[in-house]
Amino acid sequence: MSMLRANGLSRLVPYLPPSFVPASVKAPTLRLPLCNLPTPVHCVASPLQSSSDNLHFNAPEKERQEDNYREYYFYLKRDDSTGGVELGGNKLRKLEFLIAKALTSDPPADTLVTIGGIQSNHCRATACAGRMVGLDTSVILRCCDPEAEHFASGGNGSEGNLMYLRASGANVNTVTKEEYGKYGSEKLLDVVCEELKSQGKIPYKIPVGGSNAVGSWGYVEAAAEFRKQVEADESLKNIKHVVFTTGSGGTAAGLSIGLVLAWEERGEEAPKLWAVGVCDTPDYFYAFQSGIIADMGFFGGDRVKAEEWLRGKLNIIQGRGRGYAVTTDDEVKFVTDYNKKSGIFLDPVYTGKSMYAFCKGVEKGEVVLGENEGVMFWHTGGGLGGFAEAERIGAGFEPIKRLALD
Repeated sequence: MSMLRANGLSRLVPYLPPSFVPASVKAPTLRLPLCNLPTPVHCVASPLQSSSDNLHFNAPEKERQEDNYREYYFYLKRDDSTGGVELGGNKLRKLEFLIAKALTSDPPADTLVTIGGIQSNHCRATACAGRMVGLDTSVILRCCDPEAEHFASGGNGSEGNLMYLRASGANVNTVTKEEYGKYGSEKLLDVVCEELKSQGKIPYKIPVGGSNAVGSWGYVEAAAEFRKQVEADESLKNIKHVVFTTGSGGTAAGLSIGLVLAWEERGEEAPKLWAVGVCDTPDYFYAFQSGIIADMGFFGGDRVKAEEWLRGKLNIIQGRGRGYAVTTDDEVKFVTDYNKKSGIFLDPVYTGKSMYAFCKGVEKGEVVLGENEGVMFWHTGGGLGGFAEAERIGAGFEPIKRLALD
């Protein structure tokens, strides 16, 4: 066993679930501390303002002068700062439980195997975290044309997440979108796992986004963390809406069950929960996320009861637009404008797309914000993915000027 792997095992700590989790639910018993916790909650510039009963992303100057003009209180939960550049983002909370499981499986795994898009934040975090505790990683990346993009032939392929992923020494396999659709992620993972077993390796399979009944405990724990922050800071008590992105579904599943139970434990109504889907349909997300919640042991494992509950607690907004990782000019402009206004970068695939869709929902009256109701957006990271859209995002930047010297 490598020294790094032995160190990873020694870093495992006992895990006790939050007090609001029913005793009948069997939670994980071990966790691998990887995150910088708690992540802060910041009051930031709001993308929403109102005057004359109108809502805007950025109100015209004329309306800013009106007496009834106001900006909504807007907060960010900074899960983009869970780790350093190599690890940061929401995936790290899930990996604390997933890698703990891999290290203690029977027999203990020596290789993590996972799958995602070509700019997968999850694959990057998995590879880097795995290396830190002495585990190899093999990933499958979905891309439009592996040959043209020089990935299959071993070309440079060092943009954004892909650079950090490959720098960790991960073994990278590529498939086309058509192959991904034909075989599905589970079958593709099985192909790689069988190949590794034939080489004498012991693989541990992690699904897309780390979203399953193990990884989602990271966001049950995150819900408990946020509740403690609200109790400790009076200014956060006006947060009545919590918004988060959903892609692979595990973050939304953990937050939904965690936030509702955390507030109910104290006899209070939870903030209104809004999940913005950046792929698939709301019906798909309700079914998939409730499946995770049931598999975690809630509702006695009954998926039907879990889905009925989830549909009554979580509002899912359709935010995929033209499709997963396909960004419109309006979405790119929103990302650029909000960055200029707030100093906070939103990536165009997840956080930028979901905040844009939420704000559009408010503007259209599909999302109703009450008087003095604060909104908290759960920032799940993904900034490295912005490099793939650098040219379009950069088109909205101020020009670089040559300093005039005598």
